[in-house]
Amino acid sequence: MDKNQTTVPSEKVLNPLETMQRMGHEQLVFCNDAETGLRAIISIHNTVLGPALGGTRMWMYEREADAVMDVLRLSRGMTYKNAISNLDLGGGKAVIIGDSRTMKSEALFRRFGQFVDSLSGKYITAEDVGINPNDMVHVSKETKNVVGLPGKSGDPSPVTAYGVYMGMKACAAALRGNDSLKNLKIAVQGVGHVGRYLVQHLTAEGAELYITDIHQETLKEVAREFGAIAVDPKDIYNVAMDIYAPCALGATLNDENLEKLSCSIIAGAANNQLEDEERHGQLLMDKGIIYAPDFAINAGGVINCFSEVSGKSQEWSQQKAEEIYQTIIEILRRAAIQKVPSYKIANQMAEERLRQRGSLNA
Repeated sequence: MDKNQTTVPSEKVLNPLETMQRMGHEQLVFCNDAETGLRAIISIHNTVLGPALGGTRMWMYEREADAVMDVLRLSRGMTYKNAISNLDLGGGKAVIIGDSRTMKSEALFRRFGQFVDSLSGKYITAEDVGINPNDMVHVSKETKNVVGLPGKSGDPSPVTAYGVYMGMKACAAALRGNDSLKNLKIAVQGVGHVGRYLVQHLTAEGAELYITDIHQETLKEVAREFGAIAVDPKDIYNVAMDIYAPCALGATLNDENLEKLSCSIIAGAANNQLEDEERHGQLLMDKGIIYAPDFAINAGGVINCFSEVSGKSQEWSQQKAEEIYQTIIEILRRAAIQKVPSYKIANQMAEERLRQRGSLNA
């Protein structure tokens, strides 16, 4: 794995319970099954707004501590994502430690489904990095608490990408007074499921695209299909660009990479983009870079999943994802007025809804 695409900061989780208390988590479930090779962690952050919904990620983490911190940060992000999107869902996430290209099996996913089912509906899972709708079919054989299934809401990637596209246009409008992306130089890091659909939208609008991915076959295929310029993963931060769109794993907005980036906007689909939220959020503001907070701009996927949970249509999902445009506009407007980093405004907006619902439930 390229060192610039690490999933989490390099800190170690020495005391999970202490970390959970500091971050406000409710539950952390370790799942192990020797027969299938399953090693997974389910994190439930907050259920004030409803059952915790969040995808399952399959990744070969270098250390178990990285997996723990990743699932804790991701589940907290889901709480904020659902809150700022006005969805009646709490925040949760799961990670399966393993290589998604070589270690998948029906037995492994069915065993994982049994662990999900043991939580009695407190956690609803879906797909994330390294997982596809067919994997979720295996999970669904053991629990009804799964969404994103074929024939239902399906792959959330198209809706996620559309929401990111709308949020990116909102950033352009805030910066230039014009939300057109035509002829802008945009660097997309990660062109898997979501990144590929985003590239499709950007190509249609006439953006000049630079793309990268750690999987060379995928990179070459997407570059060939859309006429984008393929860049080595380690070189993507040096591209002369207007917009940087991180669409792979998290923590790419760190000390090293922020020194290299020449963009005026950061708007992408990745979760936990800021390695250190406070430090790097402030640094972006100091550098004059417009930042679309990740959990606000990439909410299309959970919107798609919520449509399945609540029985709403795909048309509703698309319309709801389009609202991300106005959400980003409002975040950036408040940030400019208050002269604070945009991530703080997004956090405040999510926390306000949590407080309102909390007081209603008290």
